[in-house]
Amino acid sequence: MARTTIHLMRHGEVHNPEGVLYGRLPGYHLSDLGREMAAQVADVLSASGHDVVGVVTSPLERAVETGAPTAAAFGLRADADARLTEADNRFEGVPVNRNRWLLAHPRYWAYYLNPLRPSWGEPYADLVVRVSAAVRDARARFAGHEALLVSHQLPIWATRLWLEGRPLTHDPRRRQCSLASLTSLTFDDATLVGLSYWEPAGDLLRRAEDMVPGTSAAAEKVGRAGAGEAAPGRAGAGETGPGEATA
Repeated sequence: MARTTIHLMRHGEVHNPEGVLYGRLPGYHLSDLGREMAAQVADVLSASGHDVVGVVTSPLERAVETGAPTAAAFGLRADADARLTEADNRFEGVPVNRNRWLLAHPRYWAYYLNPLRPSWGEPYADLVVRVSAAVRDARARFAGHEALLVSHQLPIWATRLWLEGRPLTHDPRRRQCSLASLTSLTFDDATLVGLSYWEPAGDLLRRAEDMVPGTSAAAEKVGRAGAGEAAPGRAGAGETGPGEATA
């Protein structure tokens, strides 16, 4: 029986001085703090004896840059997988972190007709289909070892809700998926036997600026969140709900 662990990692903090919901827009790179977060996760994984034999990332710059230190630490070449990319969002390019009232403009009202789907972006069910497929492929490819899959907040959170048998519709402010966090899935062959959440770079969260205000207690619990124990994750300005960021 092969025991395999797939770590779903959210990217680190993004340089986003305009407070734009960047979604899938190109050109959004990690901030200096985001690079520090990515390096710290790599250090923790390598120093604690994790058996990482594969790194796969979303093709977006912030995810590629987040996965690079772990790939280097384990002597690997990271691959890109479009199935791990950010959720599509109709609010891409809107500076929601500068002015939340922009979301109340009448031109956006049609986007709120069906919050269960949701009508402002990629359906939650579609996120689960593509991310779970990427996880299955990684589980088969790296069987008996560990792999790091770098994605974004909403795709990771929707997949976790599905794995735990919870409704996909949720309050974006209650996502447990902070910057540079790991949602770790452990399998015996094809059977999921464990799911844990941890923040190897949790002590850096309090310094992060690219955050939607009031969406998480994670930074208040600096680094105290261990496997299965962390506070709800804070959405970044580039992530998804109606104007919620989907890191």
